[in-house]
Amino acid sequence: LAGFGNLMHDVLWCFSQVKGTIDIGVTEADIISTVEFNHTGELLATGDKGGRVVIFQREQESKNQPHRRGEYNVYSTFQSHEPEFDYLKSLEIEEKINKIRWLPQQNAAYFLLSTNDKTVKLWKVSERDKRPEGYNLKDEDGRLRDPSMITMLRVPVLRPMDLMVEATPRRVFANAHTYHINSISVNSDYETYMSADDLRINLWNFEITNQSFNIVDIKPANMEELTEVITAAEFHPHHCNTFVYSSSKGTIRLCDMRTAALCDRHAKFFEEPEDPSNRSFFSEIISSISDVKFSHSGRYIMTRDYLTVKVWDLNMENRPIETYQVHDYLRSKLCSLYENDCIFDKFECVWNGSDSVIMTGSYNNFFRMFDRNTKRDVTLEASRENSKPRAILKPRKVCVGGKRRKDEISVDSLDFSKKILHTAWHPSENIIAVAATNNLYIFQDKVN
Repeated sequence: LAGFGNLMHDVLWCFSQVKGTIDIGVTEADIISTVEFNHTGELLATGDKGGRVVIFQREQESKNQPHRRGEYNVYSTFQSHEPEFDYLKSLEIEEKINKIRWLPQQNAAYFLLSTNDKTVKLWKVSERDKRPEGYNLKDEDGRLRDPSMITMLRVPVLRPMDLMVEATPRRVFANAHTYHINSISVNSDYETYMSADDLRINLWNFEITNQSFNIVDIKPANMEELTEVITAAEFHPHHCNTFVYSSSKGTIRLCDMRTAALCDRHAKFFEEPEDPSNRSFFSEIISSISDVKFSHSGRYIMTRDYLTVKVWDLNMENRPIETYQVHDYLRSKLCSLYENDCIFDKFECVWNGSDSVIMTGSYNNFFRMFDRNTKRDVTLEASRENSKPRAILKPRKVCVGGKRRKDEISVDSLDFSKKILHTAWHPSENIIAVAATNNLYIFQDKVN
């Protein structure tokens, strides 16, 4: 792949070649709800509304088929969560996978966390290509043998078998959240992780499933006094004592667990003053932060609200250092977006491996990229119609009004049922995964 320094040499950017389109299904349960690369980028996990986790593995490059350049194929599929019913509260708990987070690989097996609204599970994914044969007390079919018929001892041996990938739940972390879990984040000490819901953030130890420690609690004594909720939370990539969480008021709080056990008092508070001239009925709704991400370096925080992506420097709290308009042409459509509930959509955002480019989704299966160095941006589309394998992706433009050019699409023609909410970026290469409803698109840079 081209180096990151050559990332923006032409207007098509690096994501011009479609590696493949993976159609996971067509029903409501098949809609992809989260996408996540592991730390090496060799595995890619998706979770869906049906509670399933599908893991894709990158194939090794083949000399016979060099154009395939390590395509991703299905590695393992398993049911992570099942629908439940809380009889005490008469509440149905969906099986939908809200988040997936990988743990760094320590041995031959892989470990990942997956969560629905209430329960976090730790899964072990391992390979098995040998099976033991020659038991003394069992026959080859697994049935117990008559002890009186055993006249000699046998030494069991391992025989080769077809490769089998097994996913087994190792830990189940339940009964700690009253509200819906919106975030999980693995700490850099790899011994703990946190889970966040609307009003509380809990800290867990991977070895202890029956209790967690509450580190943030913003629930007021009187719920009528509630003014904001927690929308996302993440640990610092290098400092195990530091984390951030965002709110529905458009604010970000950075907390230090060394200061106090309960981090109700933040160490830093990031907020951009609102321009009174832009004040409207929808201001509070569109200012709600749907995603917060530390940069790989740990120096910056990226946040996504409904219309913009902002980059904050940890050393400057009063305003972001960069603001990127994702789909400003929708500002005049906020009333209709409110009526069809689209204004409450929660878009995610991701960094590339070098923190130089950021990516986030939009409507009509569009996703946006912003180069922080050159300040250039591009709109690309993930769709079956124009995304044949190894085809060049053409930049898309939205026409707001007046005369529309041939290659432009009118803002009135956008399909708001097609939305890119979940994306992921390979940790070191120019490969991205884009979830468009029930389809997973994988793009890579052009072959030079």
